[in-house]
Amino acid sequence: MVAPPEAPLLSLRALREQACLILTEAGIENPQQESDWLLIAALPVKRHALTLDGDQHVPPSELERAMEMVNRRARREPLQYVLGTQEFRSLEIAVTPDVLIPRPETELLVEEALQSLLDVRNPVVADVGTGSGCVAISIAKECPRSTVAATDISRPALGVARANAISAGVCSRVRFFQADLLGAFARGAFHAIVCNPPYIPSEEIDRLQPEVSRYEPRQALNGGEDGLAYYRRLLADTPSRLRHGGHLILELGYLQAQIVKNMAASTEDWSSVLCRKDAAGIERILVARRA
Repeated sequence: MVAPPEAPLLSLRALREQACLILTEAGIENPQQESDWLLIAALPVKRHALTLDGDQHVPPSELERAMEMVNRRARREPLQYVLGTQEFRSLEIAVTPDVLIPRPETELLVEEALQSLLDVRNPVVADVGTGSGCVAISIAKECPRSTVAATDISRPALGVARANAISAGVCSRVRFFQADLLGAFARGAFHAIVCNPPYIPSEEIDRLQPEVSRYEPRQALNGGEDGLAYYRRLLADTPSRLRHGGHLILELGYLQAQIVKNMAASTEDWSSVLCRKDAAGIERILVARRA
């Protein structure tokens, strides 16, 4: 009996063209760039090989892996989940659908936290809703004298964060707690409390781009009916956990800054309340100093 002929091997150039076409038809904004990233992750090739060595053939096992990754992205799964990582302040942070993908704006949260700790000898920091751990790990990495308590209500998220802390070499100074906010911690425990809370109004989540609405953890997005539920809780709960002169540092959603500032200013807990703008000119980070 004669064996059927083997399917012809696909060249790297042809695979690159096919991957780009698939992502284009799926509505991906930068299909060539993203298909190249996916192929580099899937195949044992360097970026220059995609254009300079296009005639080389792709073995079937490698082709299958590459096409699986391309098709996942075509279904609008976030690129970061397909690749498994996202860069954050020069760290390679592992991400899964159990955690939000770190955004560039959140780097400002770390910058403000580090600024608030400059004059503190051995700062103790809380990162509430740590997710991937990117904020807690960055603070521990860039402020070697600090210790960080990283909390999250999600056990799977804490698993991701703990693995990232081990990879970054800071697991001895970042402790992880499954908790809802900071109710389990003592009064005056922290010099700074940082948080990127859920701040999307509930009814808006399904209208977000599919990468977010279909794949990112809804629990980490849903800020309640008006998107402000966690700000109310944090502003009520955190003053007692901060030392006098300590700082609460929050990431803010679009057009939420003035509302949250007014919330903070309505009490006598804070001696100052300021906001920092992001690169787009949006007030993105609130910094409140404990009275």
